[in-house]
Amino acid sequence: MSLQLAWSNEQEEYEISESLIALLESALDKAAAVEGIEEGEIALTFVNNQAIHELNKEYRNIDRPTDVLSFAMNDTVDEDLDIVYILEEGQQLEGIPDMLGDIIISVERAKEQSVEYGHSLEREIGFLFVHGFLHLLGYDHQDEPSEAEMMGKQEAVLAQVGLIR
Repeated sequence: MSLQLAWSNEQEEYEISESLIALLESALDKAAAVEGIEEGEIALTFVNNQAIHELNKEYRNIDRPTDVLSFAMNDTVDEDLDIVYILEEGQQLEGIPDMLGDIIISVERAKEQSVEYGHSLEREIGFLFVHGFLHLLGYDHQDEPSEAEMMGKQEAVLAQVGLIR
């Protein structure tokens, strides 16, 4: 499987450990396997409430911070845009994974929610990450049946990586 996670930390309130990233990569592998996703790249960015508030206002017209935002590449690609790669004879285009999209998590909000729900910060960030990943694939929770389906998938993946409540 060539699913890749590229991450960056743009907040200073909480340290993002290598063990957390390894846990998220494991959750990503499990969720991708269930969904039949074998390749692609996800960009994950950790921010604070102020940064996610600005993004939420700019892209969703909602004037408040949120916990996670997902921006699927297939939602924003201009279908009329042609990308041409000029290759020399015998060359192959390799090593460029399909970009699935961006997931932005407010670590500050995740911390608040972990206290509110009575579980670890790692569990909350894992939940938000898998939630964001499913949004990248087109899942939503606009009604009860779709919310139940999404929640079931999230909880199953989190249980597989030991992030239970």
